[in-house]
Amino acid sequence: MTSSAPRSNAGLPMTSKWDPEKLEREAAALEALERQPLPRRAAGYLKRTGPGLLQSAMTLGAGSAVASVVAGASFGYQLLWVQPVAMFLGVCMLAALGNVVLTSGERPYRAFGRELHPLIPLLWAIATIVASVIWHFPQYGLAAGAARDLADMAGVAVYATDADGQRSGFSAAGYAVSFGTGVLLLGIAIFTTWNYGSRAKGIRIYEWFLRGVIALVILAFATVVLFTGIQWGALLRGLFTFHLPRSPEGIQTVLGAIGAAVGINMTFLYGYSLLAKGWGRSHKTLSRWDLGMSMFLPFVLVTSLIIIAMANTIYDPASGNVVRTDLKPVDAARALAPLMGANLGRLVFDLGFIAMTCGAISAHMVVCGFTMCEMLKLEYTVKRYRLFTLVPVIGLLGVVSSTPLWLPVVASAICFTMLPIAYLTFIIMNNRRGYIGAAVGGGWRRVVFNTILAVAVAMSVIGAGIQIKTRVIDKLPELFGKRAPASAAAGVSPESRWNGPASS
Repeated sequence: MTSSAPRSNAGLPMTSKWDPEKLEREAAALEALERQPLPRRAAGYLKRTGPGLLQSAMTLGAGSAVASVVAGASFGYQLLWVQPVAMFLGVCMLAALGNVVLTSGERPYRAFGRELHPLIPLLWAIATIVASVIWHFPQYGLAAGAARDLADMAGVAVYATDADGQRSGFSAAGYAVSFGTGVLLLGIAIFTTWNYGSRAKGIRIYEWFLRGVIALVILAFATVVLFTGIQWGALLRGLFTFHLPRSPEGIQTVLGAIGAAVGINMTFLYGYSLLAKGWGRSHKTLSRWDLGMSMFLPFVLVTSLIIIAMANTIYDPASGNVVRTDLKPVDAARALAPLMGANLGRLVFDLGFIAMTCGAISAHMVVCGFTMCEMLKLEYTVKRYRLFTLVPVIGLLGVVSSTPLWLPVVASAICFTMLPIAYLTFIIMNNRRGYIGAAVGGGWRRVVFNTILAVAVAMSVIGAGIQIKTRVIDKLPELFGKRAPASAAAGVSPESRWNGPASS
């Protein structure tokens, strides 16, 4: 099939139907913009960003917070290079997918099933739904934990105590704060995600919501770093010396982070967010700028700021770089209180964590809205989209508890196995001349780009192996009752028992 062949399943009945004249004007403006000087081009592209914001919101969640806290507290500035490298590989892979989708204008689920094998998109969709539902729990867990910490600062007794004065669970006020936070975030998410699927203006509302959330997160953590300071020499070494820890646990931390920076649900969401905007061939350059400005930069900024804050406060150079798996994000917030005075650091960090989860929760809901329609072979309608966005809402229970242990174990097995398969699919489709024609590229640029994609696949395989070992194989004894997990009833915050992928 050639790229010029008509496709009955092309696009989505969203922006292309709601505002076709705007798309024609935008295509003409983009063509004129490519002839402008670089500063003017950058400003023009920044104004038109969109799909990358959803990727940024999804990846800046509880998993990123935990991974960054652990990296900074365990290794100081030394692992600052890891997240930029990991996200660069992820951005290149999404750029390959974007090239395929923008060239064909076809929904990837149906295209991949026809061009390769029907089982591939089915497994891709199942893994996406599983990831979005299971990793929804820690988003609410982190938000509720941060809210309880804020309430604790205000003098509210959020924990019950036993006769010895030890925490024995949440108090009535603790439950009220937890569920109140969860319901508030769910209400915000429903309002924004339902707007996204209803009209062209709704997409713009949602994108500005994400811009605001991401800006809040960056501002919060930048404020903390300004107070704690930056060791510029250590910063440059951390970014450009590519230090590898000597311990097996440290190496696993690095390789696992590189291989899992992009989650399986992000790979599904990206193609559909492009189509929802009505983007096509004329938007290819814009899409690459969008990934760089709206996904890569915010992710690197936020994770680096958290790592720097932890390096300045919790990291002990004499510790021998032991991986601190005992730390929770709320612990990180509390560690900042003495440095910024009057609990300001604790307040700002907690608010930053809540803002991170707010974006991730809504992005999980958006991807479920698209994925369920495709997997069930239902044509997109506003009512169906809105109904299916509610699929992961069960995660609200994460404010005080987690799912049974076997669910995250199964989810990890499915999602991390599927990610390298999805990556390999993108490479094949991006090089299938019979499908996208001349868009496969040529010359040295194609060789270099395919080499980067091959490295990304290799790292995803290594990362998947590490994640499956640590999150599946190593959990089997606990799963079969040889070691009982901590429970929220024992006063352990739910977010401390979640170690979702960095993209969660």
